[in-house]
Amino acid sequence: MSTFSRLLLDSYRDCPDKVALTVLLAGQPDQPITYRKLVAGAGVWAKTLERDGIRPGEVVILILQHGLDLIYAYWGTILHGAIPSIMPFLTEKLLPERYRADLSALVDITKPECIITYREFEPEVRAALPTDSSVRRVIVSDELESAAAMEVTASQGMQRAPDDIVLLQHSSGTTGLQKGVALSHRAVLNQLESYSLALHINEEDVIVSWLPLYHDMGLIAGFLLPILRRIPLALLSPFDWVRSPVRLLQAVSNYKGTLSWLPNFAYNFCAQKIRERDLEEVNLSTLRAVSNCAEPMRFESHQAFLNRFEPYGLKASALCTCYAMAENVFAVTQGGIDSTVIIDEIDREALQSEKAARPAVADRPSIKMVSAGPPIRNVQVKVVDEHGQALPDRSIGELALRSDSMLTEYYHRPDATHKALMNGWFLTGDYGYMVGEQVFVAGRKKDMIIVGGKNVYPMDLEELAMEVPGVHPGRVVAFGVFNESAGTEDVVIVAEVDSEDQQERDAIGDAIRQIVTRGSAVALRHVYLVGAKWLIKTSSGKTARGANKEKYLKETAEI
Repeated sequence: MSTFSRLLLDSYRDCPDKVALTVLLAGQPDQPITYRKLVAGAGVWAKTLERDGIRPGEVVILILQHGLDLIYAYWGTILHGAIPSIMPFLTEKLLPERYRADLSALVDITKPECIITYREFEPEVRAALPTDSSVRRVIVSDELESAAAMEVTASQGMQRAPDDIVLLQHSSGTTGLQKGVALSHRAVLNQLESYSLALHINEEDVIVSWLPLYHDMGLIAGFLLPILRRIPLALLSPFDWVRSPVRLLQAVSNYKGTLSWLPNFAYNFCAQKIRERDLEEVNLSTLRAVSNCAEPMRFESHQAFLNRFEPYGLKASALCTCYAMAENVFAVTQGGIDSTVIIDEIDREALQSEKAARPAVADRPSIKMVSAGPPIRNVQVKVVDEHGQALPDRSIGELALRSDSMLTEYYHRPDATHKALMNGWFLTGDYGYMVGEQVFVAGRKKDMIIVGGKNVYPMDLEELAMEVPGVHPGRVVAFGVFNESAGTEDVVIVAEVDSEDQQERDAIGDAIRQIVTRGSAVALRHVYLVGAKWLIKTSSGKTARGANKEKYLKETAEI
């Protein structure tokens, strides 16, 4: 079994002038990085870590903006044999106080020995460090000395074993970055092998990604997979993509991209924000798989994306799906490669009241569920009840998985590791069901709302609310607030709207109440309409339900 350092240095020796990745940054020429250049740049960082007394097996936190510094520092940490973990850089989209709390929690739990950041951000980092912090060095990338690249044969990373931890992925939840997913070389390389087979990777493939590297989808599918498997990669900045989403499509066109991954909101974002005049020379005909991942997948989002870009060569067969999580390195399932993604229309009332995914019947509210596909080769998936017993097809329960790609542990969290594992199976915390080999995800267990004994999935209510004209797609959140007098939870929906006209807002609120009450088991009363950018998202772009609930309760308490 190989390791990251061995694979990277094998590529350096076998094909030093092959372009490993091309970095696309707004306002700059595209920058091709060969394996020779990648190892040389990483070698400077490896030498720096060695000089500063960082030892193999110690954790190094990277807080750097998307670009060459981050790429070289990451691989330099690998070549040195230390354990890299990327944390989001503070931007205007993240709440500063929550970010600082997350950083402090990360340092407290993970106990890194080193943090790499920029001079301008160094005070922020030091302010978050407790007095008894494990951090021995804060390295400022701006002042990195131009050292000679390391001798590749002397790489300390070459001494690491397949079962040693190679990296940490940190969740982007709403309660602090307290669970560092520790992954071994063996687990990641098993995943890359199995996922490559599921995707039918071939010599013609080119991956195009704008995804942030602190998220498992960006790190694994859009960075490690292509570099370690020698698949050409065109890597954009997530900040550039948000400002101009057409850059992704232009990169696909220019580099003849075949594979890409998008969270569900990005399908709507691209379909709505990209202007016709920016698409004049775009050709998407080379794309063979665009996988919807990391968020609840919506049939309507796929259709909006296809309708918008089909005239530019996008094929319906290219729309794929994936269910993934950092605890399994990345992919658990993959849909749409061997056959069209399956859409399962089910009875909404049975889903909410009976924990059953019954096929829809005429004249009853229904919901279109998008299959995440079958498990990839090295993964087993089953649906279990609260006692861990396997459930039959079309029964709603918790998804559990077992594979040879699973986490070694939640780093320094034996309590959380023990709680998540049951007889070798990992309990995902996601509700869903299966039909044969097809996996359908209904929502997060922790987000479930219980109203009068009925299980209500927030995602279902949010999808209904987003059908109302004037409501921003993807900018709706539903959650439960306990009602002491009723002894159960009240459902609250918060939705972003553009209109400032009170009469229009009242009409939108009434429409949300009506469509949710008609289409679900909930008699909705509490609708809270807000302006653009009110909703809080996690660093990976997911809706932060807990944080939004806190914000709602604080605002309404002051009214």
